[in-house]
Amino acid sequence: MWKKINQESEKIYLNCVNKNLTITTAESCTGGMISSAIVHINGSSQIFKSSVVVYSNDMKSKLLNIPKDLIIKNGAVSEIVASKMAKNSLEILNADLSIAVTGIAGPTGGSIDKPVGLVWIGIGTKEKIITNKYQFNGSRLEIRQKTTYESLKLVNNVILDI
Repeated sequence: MWKKINQESEKIYLNCVNKNLTITTAESCTGGMISSAIVHINGSSQIFKSSVVVYSNDMKSKLLNIPKDLIIKNGAVSEIVASKMAKNSLEILNADLSIAVTGIAGPTGGSIDKPVGLVWIGIGTKEKIITNKYQFNGSRLEIRQKTTYESLKLVNNVILDI
Protein backbone atom coordinates (compact mmCIF):
# COMPACT_ATOMS: atom_id res chain seq x y z
CA MET A 1 0.00 0.00 0.00
CA TRP A 2 2.84 2.43 0.77
CA LYS A 3 4.10 2.18 -2.80
CA LYS A 4 0.67 3.21 -4.14
CA ILE A 5 0.47 6.03 -1.59
CA ASN A 6 3.90 7.31 -2.63
CA GLN A 7 2.96 7.17 -6.31
CA GLU A 8 -0.14 9.31 -5.68
CA SER A 9 1.90 11.74 -3.55
CA GLU A 10 4.41 12.13 -6.37
CA LYS A 11 1.54 12.83 -8.79
CA ILE A 12 0.18 15.49 -6.43
CA TYR A 13 3.58 17.12 -6.26
CA LEU A 14 4.00 17.19 -10.04
CA ASN A 15 0.41 18.24 -10.71
CA CYS A 16 0.55 21.06 -8.17
CA VAL A 17 3.94 22.32 -9.38
CA ASN A 18 2.75 22.27 -13.01
CA LYS A 19 -0.43 24.21 -12.13
CA ASN A 20 1.17 26.40 -9.43
CA LEU A 21 -1.21 25.12 -6.74
CA THR A 22 -0.82 24.76 -2.98
CA ILE A 23 -2.45 22.12 -0.82
CA THR A 24 -3.38 21.68 2.83
CA THR A 25 -4.99 18.92 4.88
CA ALA A 26 -7.49 18.63 7.73
CA GLU A 27 -7.24 15.12 9.13
CA SER A 28 -9.14 13.21 11.74
CA CYS A 29 -9.02 9.41 11.39
CA THR A 30 -5.70 9.43 9.48
CA GLY A 31 -3.96 11.41 12.22
CA GLY A 32 -1.53 13.16 9.88
CA MET A 33 -0.83 10.24 7.55
CA ILE A 34 -1.95 12.20 4.46
CA SER A 35 0.25 15.19 5.18
CA SER A 36 3.11 12.83 6.00
CA ALA A 37 2.69 11.13 2.62
CA ILE A 38 2.79 14.48 0.83
CA VAL A 39 5.85 15.82 2.69
CA HIS A 40 7.63 12.52 2.07
CA ILE A 41 8.18 13.83 -1.47
CA ASN A 42 11.35 15.88 -1.94
CA GLY A 43 10.48 19.47 -2.80
CA SER A 44 7.01 19.27 -1.27
CA SER A 45 7.58 22.61 0.49
CA GLN A 46 6.78 24.21 -2.87
CA ILE A 47 3.20 22.94 -2.73
CA PHE A 48 2.36 21.95 0.86
CA LYS A 49 1.10 24.78 3.08
CA SER A 50 0.10 23.12 6.33
CA SER A 51 -1.98 20.51 8.06
CA VAL A 52 -4.27 20.38 11.03
CA VAL A 53 -5.04 17.15 12.82
CA VAL A 54 -8.44 17.56 14.43
CA TYR A 55 -9.07 14.24 16.05
CA SER A 56 -11.54 15.39 18.68
CA ASN A 57 -14.87 17.05 18.00
CA ASP A 58 -13.83 19.94 20.22
CA MET A 59 -10.80 20.64 18.01
CA LYS A 60 -12.91 20.41 14.85
CA SER A 61 -14.97 23.24 16.33
CA LYS A 62 -12.11 25.30 17.77
CA LEU A 63 -9.59 25.02 14.93
CA LEU A 64 -11.86 24.67 11.90
CA ASN A 65 -14.88 26.68 13.06
CA ILE A 66 -17.28 23.78 12.64
CA PRO A 67 -20.35 24.49 14.76
CA LYS A 68 -20.68 22.11 17.69
CA ASP A 69 -24.41 21.73 17.05
CA LEU A 70 -23.68 20.59 13.48
CA ILE A 71 -21.40 17.85 14.83
CA ILE A 72 -23.92 16.85 17.50
CA LYS A 73 -26.78 16.70 14.98
CA ASN A 74 -24.93 14.82 12.20
CA GLY A 75 -21.99 13.19 13.95
CA ALA A 76 -18.33 13.91 13.25
CA VAL A 77 -18.30 11.17 10.61
CA SER A 78 -20.74 12.70 8.16
CA GLU A 79 -20.83 14.30 4.75
CA ILE A 80 -21.55 17.77 6.13
CA VAL A 81 -18.63 17.67 8.57
CA ALA A 82 -16.21 16.45 5.87
CA SER A 83 -17.48 19.21 3.60
CA LYS A 84 -17.06 21.89 6.27
CA MET A 85 -13.59 20.56 7.15
CA ALA A 86 -12.54 20.86 3.49
CA LYS A 87 -14.10 24.31 3.02
CA ASN A 88 -12.92 25.84 6.27
CA SER A 89 -9.38 24.44 6.12
CA LEU A 90 -9.04 25.83 2.60
CA GLU A 91 -9.91 29.29 3.88
CA ILE A 92 -8.20 29.20 7.28
CA LEU A 93 -4.99 27.62 6.04
CA ASN A 94 -5.00 29.68 2.82
CA ALA A 95 -4.38 27.12 0.09
CA ASP A 96 -5.70 26.34 -3.39
CA LEU A 97 -6.71 22.76 -2.49
CA SER A 98 -7.67 20.97 0.68
CA ILE A 99 -8.05 17.35 1.67
CA ALA A 100 -10.28 16.62 4.67
CA VAL A 101 -11.00 13.22 6.18
CA THR A 102 -13.22 12.02 8.99
CA GLY A 103 -13.97 8.40 9.76
CA ILE A 104 -14.00 5.44 12.10
CA ALA A 105 -10.71 3.54 11.91
CA GLY A 106 -11.63 1.00 14.58
CA PRO A 107 -11.39 -1.56 15.83
CA THR A 108 -13.97 -0.02 18.20
CA GLY A 109 -16.17 3.04 17.90
CA GLY A 110 -18.52 1.86 15.18
CA SER A 111 -22.29 1.48 15.30
CA ILE A 112 -25.01 -0.01 13.11
CA ASP A 113 -25.50 3.33 11.36
CA LYS A 114 -21.80 4.16 11.25
CA PRO A 115 -19.70 1.00 11.18
CA VAL A 116 -15.94 0.73 11.57
CA GLY A 117 -14.35 1.62 8.25
CA LEU A 118 -16.86 4.35 7.37
CA VAL A 119 -14.93 7.35 6.03
CA TRP A 120 -15.92 10.64 4.42
CA ILE A 121 -13.31 12.41 2.28
CA GLY A 122 -13.76 16.03 1.30
CA ILE A 123 -11.73 17.82 -1.35
CA GLY A 124 -11.92 21.59 -1.51
CA THR A 125 -11.06 24.05 -4.25
CA LYS A 126 -11.95 27.71 -4.48
CA GLU A 127 -14.83 26.77 -6.80
CA LYS A 128 -16.29 23.65 -5.18
CA ILE A 129 -16.27 21.07 -2.42
CA ILE A 130 -16.48 17.38 -3.34
CA THR A 131 -17.32 14.70 -0.77
CA ASN A 132 -17.11 10.95 -1.19
CA LYS A 133 -18.22 8.22 1.19
CA TYR A 134 -16.20 5.02 1.62
CA GLN A 135 -16.63 1.81 3.56
CA PHE A 136 -13.21 0.23 4.09
CA ASN A 137 -12.39 -3.16 5.58
CA GLY A 138 -9.28 -4.19 7.43
CA SER A 139 -7.29 -3.35 10.51
CA ARG A 140 -7.03 0.15 11.95
CA LEU A 141 -3.77 0.72 10.05
CA GLU A 142 -5.24 -0.64 6.81
CA ILE A 143 -8.28 1.64 7.08
CA ARG A 144 -6.02 4.65 7.67
CA GLN A 145 -3.80 3.66 4.74
CA LYS A 146 -6.77 3.11 2.41
CA THR A 147 -8.20 6.48 3.45
CA THR A 148 -4.86 8.14 2.73
CA TYR A 149 -4.55 6.47 -0.68
CA GLU A 150 -8.12 7.27 -1.75
CA SER A 151 -7.85 10.89 -0.62
CA LEU A 152 -4.62 11.38 -2.59
CA LYS A 153 -6.14 9.70 -5.63
CA LEU A 154 -9.27 11.84 -5.37
CA VAL A 155 -7.36 15.11 -5.09
CA ASN A 156 -5.27 14.16 -8.13
CA ASN A 157 -8.47 13.70 -10.13
CA VAL A 158 -9.70 17.09 -8.97
CA ILE A 159 -6.39 18.76 -9.89
CA LEU A 160 -6.68 17.46 -13.45
CA ASP A 161 -9.97 19.38 -13.79
CA ILE A 162 -8.48 22.68 -12.62
